[in-house]
Amino acid sequence: MLRTRLSEALKDALKAQDRRRISTIRLILAAVKDRDITLRGTGKAECIADEEILNLLQTMVRQRNESIEAFEHGKRKDLADSERAEIAVIRGFLPPQLSDDDITAATREVINELNAAGLKDMGRVMAALKAKYAGEMDFGKASSVVKTLLA
Repeated sequence: MLRTRLSEALKDALKAQDRRRISTIRLILAAVKDRDITLRGTGKAECIADEEILNLLQTMVRQRNESIEAFEHGKRKDLADSERAEIAVIRGFLPPQLSDDDITAATREVINELNAAGLKDMGRVMAALKAKYAGEMDFGKASSVVKTLLA
């Protein structure tokens, strides 16, 4: 489903001659194809699932945020603005993100479901959150919430 949305969005961007959207969507599709090729090498499946595509998109957003910080530190506002524009395009394919309060509530819920008792259970909790909230949650924030709640 997400692959179809990406392909349709690329066609629309090509028709509209929106260079930023075209290049960003092509980057996304190239990353997806790269993951597909890697997956085929393992013999598990032909292509990655939508959840993995959502995780890939979140990674792309995180990478661009890091680049923005570096560009702003280097006083390259033009490059930082370019990264922000790419983030806007990528976020268009992500579901709405959970707020900090929702992340805390979801984390508490998963901790209770798993009967997690300490930091040794952090890996199980994070795996459950990633399976349940793929693409909807900033797992960097969730990790710190899990640490706080399990400590």
